[in-house]
Amino acid sequence: MYRRIIGAGILGAAVLCLAVVAFAQRGGRYLAEPSSVSIPVRNAEFHFIRLQYTDSPYYHRGFGFASRDGQGSGWWIVDWPDADNHFTAGIQRLTRIDTGDPRHVKLTDENLFDYPWIYATQTGWWALTDAEVARLREYLLRGGYLVTDDMWGADAWEIFRDTMNRVLPGRDITDMAETDPVMHVLYDIQEKDRTFIPGSRHLYVRGGATEVVQPPGSNPAWRAMYDDRGHMVVAINYDTDVGDAWEFADVPYYPEKMTALAYRYGINYIIYAMTH
Repeated sequence: MYRRIIGAGILGAAVLCLAVVAFAQRGGRYLAEPSSVSIPVRNAEFHFIRLQYTDSPYYHRGFGFASRDGQGSGWWIVDWPDADNHFTAGIQRLTRIDTGDPRHVKLTDENLFDYPWIYATQTGWWALTDAEVARLREYLLRGGYLVTDDMWGADAWEIFRDTMNRVLPGRDITDMAETDPVMHVLYDIQEKDRTFIPGSRHLYVRGGATEVVQPPGSNPAWRAMYDDRGHMVVAINYDTDVGDAWEFADVPYYPEKMTALAYRYGINYIIYAMTH
């Protein structure tokens, strides 16, 4: 797990393909590795860009996330590359966007400005340097779009909020309104769809049925930040795990409805970013 448009009616069939997976039992919970998806390397109109950022060492808590190929380590790398590859394959199947290989880019990399859409996971544990803060501010004010995901709990939220106050001082973080254009730019996402999207760690298989266990005290929310023109520049998935729904899209026990919903959110974010 920790490694480096159209027609809603056919989304589940298009996204899901049953694969042979190896199950490992841990106290009643079954985990399965997602299958590998290969995306050819080529320049295109759109690339899934994973943001590489500076961690707070305090919040490593001994986990030491690292890619197997030595391309990096830290919280930013969680679910890489499988979430990125599976979602990219879904974009290619479900839209007409010219989509190339997924990539990861440091905030301080000048190439950041070549990409209109970036994704950052575990942003409750980042510790951006002043240079990273300045670069992210410039990126967003020049029309870039940031999606954050897989952030849990009050402590993580306070770290994220304090960081974004450094990035965009004085700008509010608000709940997305159901009428916001991002909720309807392609797929219609309703109030009922603001639901818990589980990570693989929240799934238990008992008697052949998948049970979703939402963490106690979690309160899934879909929030945003806007620029002076009222355009959304930051989309925030809180207390929910969209990335795992992408990553485990072809694992038979992962709930198909949750994968379909995660793809609708992600594709709406992309089309909004590229058209506003």
